[in-house]
Amino acid sequence: MRAYVYLGDRQTDPSLNGRPCYAVLRKDGKCIRGKNGTMLVSFENGRLATVIGRLLRKTATFKAE
Repeated sequence: MRAYVYLGDRQTDPSLNGRPCYAVLRKDGKCIRGKNGTMLVSFENGRLATVIGRLLRKTATFKAE
């Protein structure tokens, strides 16, 4: 799994700023990305969100068993 920290911006829900999240992967193991630079992520509480990819910072890479 790919782990990130979401930095957020002025219009982001304050509860998501600085929170760890994980990329939602396709069947071939790649991240789900939009044509406009967005990325689908899952936060710790199970909430799915589409966020701007530039506001994500990679923290670690985990192998899913």
